[in-house]
Amino acid sequence: MLRLYNTLTRSKEEFVPLEPGRARMYVCGMTVYDWCHVGHARVLVVFDVVQRWLRASGYQVTYVRNITDIDDKIIRRAVENGETMRELTERFIGFMHEDADALGVQRPDHEPRATQYVPQMLGLIDRLEKNGLAYRAADGDVNYSVRRFGGYGRLSGKSLDDLRAGERVSVDDAKQDPLDFVLWKAAKADEPDEARWASPFGPGRPGWHIECSAMATSLLGKTIDIHGGGADLQFPHHENEIAQSEGALGCQFVRYWMHNGFVRVDDEKMSKSLGNFFTIREVLKKFDAEVVRLFILRAHYRSPLNYSDAHLEDARQALLRLYGALDAAAAADAAARAALAAPAGEAPIDWSAPAAARFREAMDDDFNTPIALSVLFDLAAEAHRSASSQAVRELRQLAGLLGLLARDPAEVRRSGLHGSEAAISAGAPDDAAIEAAIAERVAAKKAKDWAEADRIRDALSVQGIVLEDGPGGTTWRRA
Repeated sequence: MLRLYNTLTRSKEEFVPLEPGRARMYVCGMTVYDWCHVGHARVLVVFDVVQRWLRASGYQVTYVRNITDIDDKIIRRAVENGETMRELTERFIGFMHEDADALGVQRPDHEPRATQYVPQMLGLIDRLEKNGLAYRAADGDVNYSVRRFGGYGRLSGKSLDDLRAGERVSVDDAKQDPLDFVLWKAAKADEPDEARWASPFGPGRPGWHIECSAMATSLLGKTIDIHGGGADLQFPHHENEIAQSEGALGCQFVRYWMHNGFVRVDDEKMSKSLGNFFTIREVLKKFDAEVVRLFILRAHYRSPLNYSDAHLEDARQALLRLYGALDAAAAADAAARAALAAPAGEAPIDWSAPAAARFREAMDDDFNTPIALSVLFDLAAEAHRSASSQAVRELRQLAGLLGLLARDPAEVRRSGLHGSEAAISAGAPDDAAIEAAIAERVAAKKAKDWAEADRIRDALSVQGIVLEDGPGGTTWRRA
């Protein structure tokens, strides 16, 4: 049985969805005013693997990942750029999709935008006001009264007395308590018309927290099975989601809370506020997207992920070893070649096989991808050693559940799994030039001009091209 760590209870629990055989999952997505960074990549990849494994385990999954397209930062950036919010957000939604697609992240079943759910947000705010949990402030905002909700602090593990106005909680004279948060922001004279909606509370726009409550409950129902996001959202965002959802609807909002760990650089959290973040696009100039995906999955999702070029280079070499094992097995055995050519999902996985059973045990233990990956490397060693078609088939099938090893191994090895600009920046020859040099070397060897053949090989080696001579001729790959 699948067991996952529930942040709410601080323990691993058996996953028992509200409805047998069906899993409803909501993940907080991007605020689309800038490029996605590696921290966003981790959220995308982690919960992509979660939904893949739930489906592989037989669940009917409804996966919702929202888009925040109305926010203070969006308004400010659009004004700075001299464009509409819609123009800004549409552009960065497109960039986000390109980054996610490159990383092999499958699209969610629903990708709601906050601006499409304002009526539902107003409905929740109306309920909260009627339930005595929301009040209209002197500045025109509608705020949530945190102290009137008895369960506040359960997710973060903090009592109201422990919580105080800090860097994540704004202090406002119009609030009855510094911990109260805004549900509806009154329109300001200097904000564009597209940033305001008519409402019973006056013209304005929703607060950030109410957006997710409205989208999640509208698409998945009053109680959802899994709610995920980065650890930085645990407080106050997710804490506030619980308070407003349960305060309005009168039932449990989320059964299992999942939070992935931070990405760190030099022992500091990667974030835009610290200026130490790397965009996905910057990283993909140096490293292949599948390398980035493997790098993310080599750490358990709840653990910190330490970003560095050295760690990404190690992931590149590791991924080349996996593809190299498939390539070597295919070159040595016809049955292995056939297994490699077959679509990864064509045959059902034999979960009674030892490797598959260990993989499943790891994934059922709170999505333990580092252990699951170790199974893949064991299978790769077997495939390389014995050219076993069974090992090749299992390796491709199990790796596919993690979104890995779907490409042609020979082509991958030739690419070297470098980023989009790595070969160009290194001045490396293109494929045609390499093939021409190999042909010259073959001719030199036929003429028994060994010195020239060695010169060509050494010249390619200096440019990062490795030649490998075998019974079938000479193959090459980028180092």
